[in-house]
Formats: sequence, structure tokens, C-alpha cells
Amino acid sequence: MTHPILQDLKYRYTCKKYDTTKKVPDKDLAVLFEAMRLSPSSINSQPWKYIVLESNTAKKRMAKTFVNKFQFNLPHIFESSHVILFGHHASYQRSDYEKVINKDIQNKRTKPENKENAFGAFGFVQMNTDANGNTSNWTKAQTYLALGNTLHTLARLKIDSTPLEGVDSDLIAKEFKQELDGYQCEVALAIGYHHPTEDYNINFPKSRLDLNDILLRL
Repeated sequence: MTHPILQDLKYRYTCKKYDTTKKVPDKDLAVLFEAMRLSPSSINSQPWKYIVLESNTAKKRMAKTFVNKFQFNLPHIFESSHVILFGHHASYQRSDYEKVINKDIQNKRTKPENKENAFGAFGFVQMNTDANGNTSNWTKAQTYLALGNTLHTLARLKIDSTPLEGVDSDLIAKEFKQELDGYQCEVALAIGYHHPTEDYNINFPKSRLDLNDILLRL
């Protein structure tokens, strides 16, 4: 079966070694960032913050967060073109959702007189808030929707990537405290272009379970 979507997904793999001489051009970054902005989320909450590390200074700061663990991921920080931190809101509030509603009103999706009614969807946030006011389980799930969308967009742009769950969220919170501003980062994404000879993972065939093993049609 051939289809552009399937070709994208077959092209995508986890890059293990980047070509340090190649950088993602601004024109592709612009498409990528807009695609990330357009990512879907429950009740259109958009409970995320993206921090793009592209300067050597920013990457050195990120390198500090590998002092205790996950050192195997450290090379990706300097060898890739960019690293994106995916932050999620740890305590999503009514005031956060109001920003979304206000934007809806500005974009004429919601009428001003219906603003209060639009808060009805916020009940879903309350259902996913624990006794301590923590919404991380829910907001992190939304952020992974954005991550998946980002991975597909990169594949369409023929940009390689490496999802990094092996990161120290506690040290990232300290090092990027000002930039995260209360958000939590438990996953990052390295992007760039694979090394032409040293990326061993590119030569392996795509391997997934058979469709019949994972899908039921009722």
C-alpha cells in the first residue's frame, strides 16, 4: 500500500547519530513550529510550552541536566540541529482556560455573550485534577498529542528526530526554571539530519506488530 501518510511514517525512525554539519533551515522550522501550534488537545486546552534549544549556550545548559543519569542521550544534545523541550502545565487553572476562550472570541469561534457558557468544558479539567491541584497526568497526555503531531510533521519535512524520555525532569526544572515558569518537562525531542555512515539505526527495516494483532473491527 502506498500513500503519502504511510510513506511519512515508514520514513520516520529514531535517529541514533546526527550529522553535526547540517542545520534545519529556518523555512522548515517555521512550518514545524506552526504545526506544533496547531496540535490538538482535549477541550482545546493547549496546556503546553515549547522551549527550543538552538544556541550552543542553551545546549550547554541542557547538558548540565545529564550529570546524574541518562548520559547515553547527552550526545544528541550537541550533535543534533535543535532540541525541543516539551513542557506541560502542572496545575492548569480556570484562568489558563480563559486565555483559550478569549482567543476563541477574538477568532470569532465563540461569541462574547457566550463566554461564561464556554467554561462548561472546564469541568473536564476539574475531573482530572487531584486533591493537591495537580493536573500533570492529564496535561502531559495532551503534550504527547503534540509530540506525535511533531514527529509526523518532521517526517513529512524529511527531518530526522529522536524522542528523549531519558531526561532528568528535576534538573531541567532547575536549569530552565525561568523559561518553564511553572511548567514541567519530562520529554524532549532532538531534531536534525542523520549521520551518513554512523547512524546504525537507519539501516534496519521497519518492524511493527501485524495489524490483526492490534486492531479489531466490530
